[in-house]
Amino acid sequence: MKAIQTILLFSLFSVTGVFAQQPDNDFPKDEQIVRGYFNSLLPAPEDTVQSNYSPDELMLKAAFFLLKTPYVAQTLEGNAEEELVVNLHELDCMTFVENCLALSRAAQYPFPDSDYFVRQLKYIRYRSGIIHGYTSRLHYTTDWIADNVGKGTIEDITYALGGKRFQPHLGFMSSHPDLYPGLSENSQDVEVMISIERAINQRNTYYYIPQNEINDKQALIKSGDIICFTTNLPGLDISHLGIACWNKGQLSFIHASSKYKKVIINPESLADYCGTIKGNTGIMVLRPLSVNSK
Repeated sequence: MKAIQTILLFSLFSVTGVFAQQPDNDFPKDEQIVRGYFNSLLPAPEDTVQSNYSPDELMLKAAFFLLKTPYVAQTLEGNAEEELVVNLHELDCMTFVENCLALSRAAQYPFPDSDYFVRQLKYIRYRSGIIHGYTSRLHYTTDWIADNVGKGTIEDITYALGGKRFQPHLGFMSSHPDLYPGLSENSQDVEVMISIERAINQRNTYYYIPQNEINDKQALIKSGDIICFTTNLPGLDISHLGIACWNKGQLSFIHASSKYKKVIINPESLADYCGTIKGNTGIMVLRPLSVNSK
């Protein structure tokens, strides 16, 4: 792990145009959030030893830094053509996790700046890190997991925790294209999505921890791990995401809550929360990896 340098009062102004080009992005606000996160990692003025943070610590610090950010759904939708949207001031459960992961990975560079963050966000959000139309975005979480495991940004540790096999049966997006602006007027992309769903459904690499086994396995879950809530709702795989957080001996999680309309530390334990979600079957657990891990 490279140290976070005290020279972080760096060239944050060398921002890529993506902040300004997006019509729905708020350039000053989002740039300020990125800058604020990096500056929050600086050692105190009286410190003489540079601080080193592990990937899970950086992930947790990013989650805490984004607490109270308003919950807003579908912030990535609505562009005439698919392009990277940078929006850290309005988050849903997926963009919250993606932004935390991108921030934590960018912070591992010796002189992190917004360029690193933007590149990491694009790499995480799109299949093979390449934008090539609406279907190149990793819409299904299990697809996002497989792609990011392959890219070395995360490790799926669910099986190692004693997880049981989880077989997705996806089809919701292609069956309800009217709910997705990128599909509703593009029958060709609907066909592409059908192919993507079929490919995901043929994988046998997914595992989950059943809801009634979470308490038995939770000691192996670390603060900063990504928690994915598996579901049996028809055509879907994952219903929600958050970031694990141990607090006073209780395993809970930080997430962008549609109920509370902001990013919160969930008041209930992780296991108790699962019991409140319609169709929940359990969880998958992902661990963020070092930028140099692959």
